[in-house]
Amino acid sequence: MAHIDVSNIDYFLSDGTQLLNGVTFKVPDGTKTALIGPNGTGKTTLFRIISGDLVPDEGVIGRSGNMGIMRQFVGQVRDDSTVRDLLVSAAPPALAAAARAVDEAELAMLEHDDEPTQMAYAQAIVDWGDAGGYDVETVWDEVCMAALGLPFDRAQHRPASSLSGGEQKRLVLEALFAGPDELLLLDEPDNYLDVPGKRWLEAKLNESKKTVFFISHDRELLNNAAGRIVTLEPGINGAGAWIHGGGFGSYVDARADRNARFEELRKRWDEEHVKLKELVNMYKNKAAFRSDMANRYHAAQTRLAKFLEAGPPEALPIEQNVQMRLKGGRTAKRAIVAEKLELTGLMKPFSTEVWFGDRVGVLGSNGSGKSHFLRLLATGGTDPEREHLPVSDVEIAEVPHEGTVKLGARIRPGFFAQTHVRPDLLGKTLLEILHRGDEHRSGLGREAAAGALDGYGLAGQSEQKYESLSGGQQARFQILLLQLSGATLLLLDEPTDNLDLHSAEALERAIDHFEGTVLAVTHDRWFARTFDRFLVFGSDGRVYESAEPVWDEKRVERAR
Repeated sequence: MAHIDVSNIDYFLSDGTQLLNGVTFKVPDGTKTALIGPNGTGKTTLFRIISGDLVPDEGVIGRSGNMGIMRQFVGQVRDDSTVRDLLVSAAPPALAAAARAVDEAELAMLEHDDEPTQMAYAQAIVDWGDAGGYDVETVWDEVCMAALGLPFDRAQHRPASSLSGGEQKRLVLEALFAGPDELLLLDEPDNYLDVPGKRWLEAKLNESKKTVFFISHDRELLNNAAGRIVTLEPGINGAGAWIHGGGFGSYVDARADRNARFEELRKRWDEEHVKLKELVNMYKNKAAFRSDMANRYHAAQTRLAKFLEAGPPEALPIEQNVQMRLKGGRTAKRAIVAEKLELTGLMKPFSTEVWFGDRVGVLGSNGSGKSHFLRLLATGGTDPEREHLPVSDVEIAEVPHEGTVKLGARIRPGFFAQTHVRPDLLGKTLLEILHRGDEHRSGLGREAAAGALDGYGLAGQSEQKYESLSGGQQARFQILLLQLSGATLLLLDEPTDNLDLHSAEALERAIDHFEGTVLAVTHDRWFARTFDRFLVFGSDGRVYESAEPVWDEKRVERAR
């Protein structure tokens, strides 16, 4: 038995802004329930309240069953933690504590080889065994083979940062589904997964008897695996929750019907309000001349007061109005020419041409070299001309390669970083970034900057620093900077990973109207439908073209 009961949760940010307002819903035993909503409405904050990381200002959380958690940072690990550390982060608390005790005891042994330290190490080993550590290592062996193709003893000391984002996600997900916890809390589990990984996740969600509550913006995943959907809807005083008891296939129509009913109820309430005010005014005027009208006047006042006390029907949710406008510009007909290009240690040599106006999806499994290819283009390719340098200060690592890839005349590459890591933006508010400008784009006056932010649904975050934004808000701001930079070649590395449903649709419309060339690495099956052709990084090391998306390429065959 495992369930979650969220009751009247209020949460205020440090500046006094109310983020969550009376959020109430249940996640019944055995269900697969998705949490969706616009970026910045508080989905991850709500998850942290449920997990116990944050304390709500009002309301209570009830739950049953042991809870396993995958937090948002998985997929973005760039510190010195290891594969074993990642697995420990997904383990039950007692097991995780025993693992940390063993680590601390081993470090102590390296510094002090005396008898007390040896005894402490021996006790830590005994406690690890008593907590079930040796049994879980057997499970972790199976998990590492499934996720990485390596046994646990070979993988455990490998740096987590050496894994792709998708490999980090798959590793932790494998451990959670194989673990003993009856209740799983998964914050964007599909991010960084390739399509075989997403299909695997869909199958796991559908076959597992565990209760799973997960955040996702992936429309295919929601359609294929979510049995219930909880929507955080922004309001004037914070976000509330609406529960749809079916899957995503019926969600859009159900929400439209619900909003239409709200609109009709509010219209009727407003009409009744006007009638009651007119009635009060009429009796007020009559009572001024006729004493027998005083009682009717007071009765009308009482009726209006009770009407207002009951209040209007539930307010229609505030809809996001994200309007992305990617302009671009004319360039040479041949935008990209690759000749016998080999990404060193990744893919075999290949040649290809991309023409002005093409919309090319870059597909393949994680770790195949797709992001490396985009980064190579983002730095201007082989021996770039000055006009081919990036249109932002985003840090792009050098990509070793053989052969050549050249950009055409007037090509200005704009790069969207999958991980949103932008050291050049840290510590600055959004208004400050737009106002100052940089060597690639002109600064904007305060009014123009505010208008630009409003078009991307970021007006309320104008005074926030870049690093304090949610993942989706950072993604939208990156796209805004591309718009302002004058990029004529868009290089988008998983651009929809953190975008909410409305923003993803806005990006699709913006790409459709963009005058220029677009290459996008994506595992978003819904998003990929909008592209003309595809460059596929195959499991055998070949790169080939396809007129249709190819989603069944396996892990690239190379020594690991």
